[in-house]
Amino acid sequence: MKCLEVSTVNIKKVSLATVFIALGVILAPYLWFPILDTKAYPGQHLVNALGGVLLGPFWAAFIALCIGIIRMSLGIGTIFAIPGGMPGGVVVGCFYWLLRKYAGRYAEAAAFTEPIGTIFIGGTIAVYIFAPLAGRTMLLIPIWVGWALSCIPGATFGFITLIALKIAGIRREIFSK
Repeated sequence: MKCLEVSTVNIKKVSLATVFIALGVILAPYLWFPILDTKAYPGQHLVNALGGVLLGPFWAAFIALCIGIIRMSLGIGTIFAIPGGMPGGVVVGCFYWLLRKYAGRYAEAAAFTEPIGTIFIGGTIAVYIFAPLAGRTMLLIPIWVGWALSCIPGATFGFITLIALKIAGIRREIFSK
């Protein structure tokens, strides 16, 4: 019976991660737009904000990886979905931990750090690692600007959703017990 108690925590997290992956895939055909050789997707950044705050950085990265792989296999994403999604969720999760520790009730503002991971970390990785692997050349500043057009609205919607969830009583602690 002890085994069931331990796996309950994992079941909650896996279930929520599955819901976020499904949400990311369902929104993908409707919310993307082209930026150079990439397909920008604000829904990914919304999911990154939710996953990073409610589950943590590693779960958010896993969710982004799954969404990226599914989008690529459906033809509604490119190889750039990986660096365009994963770093943003990791940054949100890490900043949430810091803000919760030092700023308390303002911790949901970590959603606004998603562009740091996506634009600067993910964009740089995309240009200098993924683009050469894909046989393409890209310029850094246009990718940063283009991805900002995607991740800033997505992170903002993520923050608004997190505030609504907080008002409804849904917080990270529910999934950690």
